[in-house]
Amino acid sequence: MKHSTKSILIGACAAGMLLPLTASATNGYFSHGTGIKSKAMGGVGIAKSGDALAAGTNPANMFAQGNRVDFGLDRFSPDRSTSVTGNANPANNIQYDPNMDSDFYIPEFGYNQMLNDKMAFGVSVYGNGGMNTSYNRNVTLFGTTNAGVNLEQLFIAPTFSMKVDDKNTFGVSLNLIYQTFSATGLENFDSAANTSAVGSVTNNGTDTSTGFNVRLGWTMEASDTISLGAFYQSKADMSNFDKYKGLFAEQGDFDIPSTYGIGINVAASKALNIGFDITKINYSEVAAISNPLGPSSSAGVIDNTLGTANGAGFGWQDMTVYKLGAAYAINSKMTLLGGYNYGKQPIPADQTFFNMLAPGVTEETYTLGLTYELASKAELTFMFMYAPEKKVDGSGSIPATFGGGESNISMSQTSFGMAYGWKF
Repeated sequence: MKHSTKSILIGACAAGMLLPLTASATNGYFSHGTGIKSKAMGGVGIAKSGDALAAGTNPANMFAQGNRVDFGLDRFSPDRSTSVTGNANPANNIQYDPNMDSDFYIPEFGYNQMLNDKMAFGVSVYGNGGMNTSYNRNVTLFGTTNAGVNLEQLFIAPTFSMKVDDKNTFGVSLNLIYQTFSATGLENFDSAANTSAVGSVTNNGTDTSTGFNVRLGWTMEASDTISLGAFYQSKADMSNFDKYKGLFAEQGDFDIPSTYGIGINVAASKALNIGFDITKINYSEVAAISNPLGPSSSAGVIDNTLGTANGAGFGWQDMTVYKLGAAYAINSKMTLLGGYNYGKQPIPADQTFFNMLAPGVTEETYTLGLTYELASKAELTFMFMYAPEKKVDGSGSIPATFGGGESNISMSQTSFGMAYGWKF
């Protein structure tokens, strides 16, 4: 590898660790896509990609990017709402506003360089996702101070890709992962009756966690007009959030679940490309995310003591996400992008109580974008995303020990992003 390439890659990794982390969520707590181009096309990118952020979807697609560098920034704006109804204490029946923090800025960086006519090496730096609520007051059932949580995840993905024959390309990314978490306003859970680690539930500032996983990818040029792709990303074994070992199951363990997917891209004409992806997110692999609060008819009565090996979590289910995207070349300089993303939200109606902290319930996402080619092999891409409001009303959601009744949650989202890409 050339010395200049090594310097850029080392600089990219260092810069990635200094980037301000941000919260983003569309498919549960995962982002709906990686890279502004992919986000503009509903998150499509398994069979075909258009920038050096490709490793965040399918590392095999990095080979097709050639020598390229990309910078992007996405302004993400969720609008959340929660309420409590029917509680035994009328003072708890309140409509809440969890939107004190309403705008989040998500940077991204990608670099790729050809090693020869068969191999390429690069790095993609991006936010994988997150969750955030920031209440303007205390949630009376939770505690006495302003409630909220903030989870953020940064991926730095050195990636090798190789074209093995005329049709097939393989790629592998080693994802170096850094995540942060904080929680406030959960004093009612910070007692020996509710947690295995009193003092490690709430109001302990920001904690950090590190880990890694591997993403494998494959693409095939099935014909002159059809490309196929697939990827698998392993579960990431993250270090524990020690400051919150009394909140998360397994003594503060918050791993990142495995994901996998398949995709197809069809060149319907010289001007039009259409992509369709199906991905699976295995939230059930992580106890802190998937363990229910309260008895579960499918798994028996769990230990609801927070922080224990089988402690209560958010009760999230696995997600299957369908992504449809299109790119239409208006002329030699402008390409119109659009997409649609759907995944049934992961929170059952009987698990809305704890999810007043993480109401990741949006299901549909509509996207639109435009790429404009500049001089000297450069380009600008713009993206807009809208996820309409989805509401989940609780059904048996608040335990009797907290006075019963229902917690109701809803969310909608918008984002606007732009990216600069340069081929060299």
